[in-house]
Amino acid sequence: MAASKPASQAPKPSRLRIGRRYRATRLDPPYDAIVIGSGIGGLTTAAMLSAAGRKVLVLEQHYTAGGFTHAYDRNGYEWDVGIHYIGDVGEHPTMVRKLFDFLSDGQLKWAPMDRTYDRIFLGDQHFDLRAGPEAFISGFLERFPGEERALREYLKRVSAVGRAMPLVTMEKLLPLWCGPLLSLIKKWSLPPYLHKTTYEVLRELTDNETLIAALAGQWGDYGMTPDVGSFMVHALIVKHYLYGGYYPVGGASKVAETIIPRVQASGGEVFTYAEVETILLDGHRAVGVRMADGTEIRAPLVISGAGVFNTFARLLPASAAEHSGYRDHLTKVRPSMAHLCLYIGLQKTAEELGLPKTNYWLYPGADYSGNVQKFLEDPKAEIPLVYLSFPSAKDPSFTRRYPGRATIEIVAPGPYEWFAQWQEQPWGKRGVDYESLKEDYSQRLLEYLYRHFPQLRGQIDYYELSTPLSTRYFCSYGKGEIYGLDHDPDRFKQTWLRPKTRIKGLFLTGQDIMSCGVAGAMVAGMVTAQSILGLRRGRSLLKKVFADSASATVKETDPAPGSVSRSP
Repeated sequence: MAASKPASQAPKPSRLRIGRRYRATRLDPPYDAIVIGSGIGGLTTAAMLSAAGRKVLVLEQHYTAGGFTHAYDRNGYEWDVGIHYIGDVGEHPTMVRKLFDFLSDGQLKWAPMDRTYDRIFLGDQHFDLRAGPEAFISGFLERFPGEERALREYLKRVSAVGRAMPLVTMEKLLPLWCGPLLSLIKKWSLPPYLHKTTYEVLRELTDNETLIAALAGQWGDYGMTPDVGSFMVHALIVKHYLYGGYYPVGGASKVAETIIPRVQASGGEVFTYAEVETILLDGHRAVGVRMADGTEIRAPLVISGAGVFNTFARLLPASAAEHSGYRDHLTKVRPSMAHLCLYIGLQKTAEELGLPKTNYWLYPGADYSGNVQKFLEDPKAEIPLVYLSFPSAKDPSFTRRYPGRATIEIVAPGPYEWFAQWQEQPWGKRGVDYESLKEDYSQRLLEYLYRHFPQLRGQIDYYELSTPLSTRYFCSYGKGEIYGLDHDPDRFKQTWLRPKTRIKGLFLTGQDIMSCGVAGAMVAGMVTAQSILGLRRGRSLLKKVFADSASATVKETDPAPGSVSRSP
């Protein structure tokens, strides 16, 4: 094998730093709103409030803005940490594409992946997810020729969930006293399978367990196996990618880089290295934040994109969280899965190495929950999910920015509890035992890569593994969770997961409000801005969003092969 930099050596800091470094002397009050966290939810809310004339301050504790949309470079390589692919941004004018165009002023460009955007492996068998509904169905019919009726009904239900989302979203905007009336409307309007598990819904369509597993193979995108995960979020993800996967040209960091000017347009700013210690209250009203350096920043609105556990168990004073009932609410939801990610660098191009623009999902077999349980009980058991992503193959600008290089990412489950004994140790200095455990997992994950791409053995120049402690350190998620809250059916019945809180002046944004993923968190950011601005001004802003995006001149690469134009 080519020489790899040992994981025990602390790597040099990244140069990909988006946002302005925080200094108390750089503040320019007064601000109309403060946003805690610069993930896509927080940036979307900030940018939309800025478009409505508000001066917004975004505070990010990390060294770079973007949350899980950020990228980092090291040793001459660059990797994304969360944007492995995005759907609904092709030629067809979806809300997601229009919103991205507005937020970035048309500067964010998208490159299509291969016609097969996801390849699901169940042991030695594989099943392709192809762009476009008919291509999607025909691909499965090649393997399951007698299941056309089930497949068409499946996509019909996926579409029905999409049509139900405006009503689900409206519930988060209307006052709680509208609840009884909305419950009646939902009872008659929403499909009966909306709050079932993915497996329950698929089992109603077919008794072929292999087909069920293949259709549910994207469960890693929301972190819950089909027997416990919500069909609603599963359907939203299937619908999101149904017309193909795309990748931001220039890498994941382009997302924050192109959105921040929208925030700055009304005098706002995005600061990094800006750790918020607590939310300031005047009675039962949020009036600002206190920073880790003791600086107090006042504003009539505080918007937290830090997640509900961080907001109500860490940032909000305990007495206020208890009095308002949020401490009790937190017992009804759970943090999502934690993960490992192996970042790999190679000194040849993706083309020279034969790397695809297709994601690989590797499973030991169709018994997802059984395999996960075996792994939780025995860390040396076969890893129940291994995800392979090839960012340098997806980004057409990569070879220009990093000539003669390629990158790969391997993601797998990694329970936080397995690493908790080192949680109090500083990043980069957690000791020999921690580094030895990381190296063991790195080698195991590399073997999965070589199994499917044997030509890569001996080609690895550099690799490093992130653990749940990395996520805790860089993203401030207490258990290293990557999808915010678990996406089981009960989570979507929690009426308190809405932008407006019971504390005046305090709002929530990000993936905990709607659903995980870049699109889910971005839509949550839009909903939060609507909630703050009110019905009339919110509607006026949305008209501006979609009018501006429609008129933006965006030169895009060709649509993904097999993709189909459609209406929003």
